[in-house]
Amino acid sequence: MRQDRTSRPLELFVPIRRAPGATLRAQLERHLREAVRSGRLRPGSALPSTRALATQLQISRGVVVEAYDQLAAEGYLVARPGSATRVADAALEGAAAARPAAPPRPLRYDFRPGVPALDSFPRSAWLTSLRKALREAPHAALGYGDARGQPALRQALAAYLGRVRGVAANPDQVLVCSGFAQGTALVCRALGRRGARRVAMEDPSHPGQRAIVAASGLEPVPVPVDDHGIQVDRLAAVGADAVLVTPAHQFPTGTVLAAERRGALVEWAQRNHAVIVEDDYDAEYRYDREPIGAVQGLASDRVVYAGSASKTLAPALRLGWLVLPTWLTHAVAEQKALDDLASPALEQLAFADLLGRGEADRHLRRNRARYRARRDALVTALAVHAPQVRVGGIAAGLHVVAELPPQTDEATVEAAARRHSVGVYPMRDYRFGGRGGPAALVLGYGGLSEPAIRRGVTLLALAITGG
Repeated sequence: MRQDRTSRPLELFVPIRRAPGATLRAQLERHLREAVRSGRLRPGSALPSTRALATQLQISRGVVVEAYDQLAAEGYLVARPGSATRVADAALEGAAAARPAAPPRPLRYDFRPGVPALDSFPRSAWLTSLRKALREAPHAALGYGDARGQPALRQALAAYLGRVRGVAANPDQVLVCSGFAQGTALVCRALGRRGARRVAMEDPSHPGQRAIVAASGLEPVPVPVDDHGIQVDRLAAVGADAVLVTPAHQFPTGTVLAAERRGALVEWAQRNHAVIVEDDYDAEYRYDREPIGAVQGLASDRVVYAGSASKTLAPALRLGWLVLPTWLTHAVAEQKALDDLASPALEQLAFADLLGRGEADRHLRRNRARYRARRDALVTALAVHAPQVRVGGIAAGLHVVAELPPQTDEATVEAAARRHSVGVYPMRDYRFGGRGGPAALVLGYGGLSEPAIRRGVTLLALAITGG
């Protein structure tokens, strides 16, 4: 609903110059006309009152009145008694070229992996913690502070990760960042400054992570993954200075790094003075048994442990953390300070309180039950409607791998599913070079209700069979 009056004068950028050859009124008309045509002033936008604009530009009010009247006569502006002068709706046609393209229609059933149940975000608990942070935060917490993050959150994270993931850390080794993406970039840049050149990466893996490594100045090199996780014996041949792994629940295949390979991975890192970057992105969600502990607990001097609140709470919080080897902490903190000085303080303090009050644990328990039910719904629906599809990976996380029948083309299934408003994600998108391996789809279920999962799978089955 439009508001015709504002509690304070509106401001408008109009570069008026007092120079021979151009009257003030002509300049004002030209600038306003161009602003409407270019889309900088959108249809329906309120303009300052004639008195306010005259004061702002330090010109006669009569000049503004005449300019507004002329532009109203030309159809650019509309003025009504008792209401602010506005850009006319009819001016939309002239500004059409500047309008952004309409966003694509959302898919009705989007099996995008990595999306949590956003409707389950603990709003009430978060609001309580945020209010407490606002009420109790010392004034010093609102300054620039330590690039590693608020001490309260670093202490809470060190305790929490030690308790639930077996991470060996003290608060001085914890760095708060804006999600895993920033954390990866910080580590890569710090390693690059120390002479690192290549990062071994699981194949398949998340293409966004490969892009981050490359953008940080390091070369991502593929190492194959099989049913027991990354093939550690292949690391020696690639000459990597670091390796990025998802040992608790490999993304996207859903396998777990076997115990003997965990040991071999640590031995490789120690022998080569290399770094293991452990992405523990959804280890909290294991439905068939208790999750295994983090690799970081085996070799805290060689492992960078990385986690975030994106899967447990919501991606929009942009809250992530690194647990760093002592020798690397200062270098990564320097990169964080160069990036953005530090992550937002109030959100950190709220999250620290959420952890301290046990609300994060309660939220995880509720969501484990929710996600297990959604995974069961997906597996059952595939068995009923697409029995030719084999589900791979352990019972964990927020996605499954659906292996398609032999000779099935992933791209054809993807396109057919989208015609039914179903979003599916081919395994080729996660492979280096987009080649190799059997045809499969990566299907996320975290953001879909059980009825939506069942309806979506019904339509996906039609896409697989060519219906």
